[in-house]
Amino acid sequence: MDSRIEQALAITPASRAGERTIDITTTGARTGRPRRIEVWFYRVDGQIYLSSSPARRDWYANIVANPDFTFHLKNGVRADLAATGTPVLEPDRREAVFTAIIADLNQPWNPAGIPQPVEPLAEWMQGSPLISVEFGEPAAPAAR
Repeated sequence: MDSRIEQALAITPASRAGERTIDITTTGARTGRPRRIEVWFYRVDGQIYLSSSPARRDWYANIVANPDFTFHLKNGVRADLAATGTPVLEPDRREAVFTAIIADLNQPWNPAGIPQPVEPLAEWMQGSPLISVEFGEPAAPAAR
């Protein structure tokens, strides 16, 4: 994988909102048509995850129905990465990942202006989507 792509994926809790903002293009669960949306990604123990605050999310339903999607980097380097998403359903793993995400979002500098404290862990465990991301074939950075 290109070093610029690796650097863009190597976010930490100190990363600003722009550094974790990506687009994803999924295949519609009902329509079969491409759907592009802006989301944040998180990195916990070296693994990339997609999640959001508790709510029903169409992007999650799309990935559950059609796991292959495109992960579009757009900060520092532009690249379209082939990815596969897997729902994280195992309770202990969900708890560990959500604990790290909530701690990340509750950093004192709060780079995104999210109201703090972020919802309790129990709410995230019950109502938030959580997708583990694996990357396929390396993609070259897109031309600017």
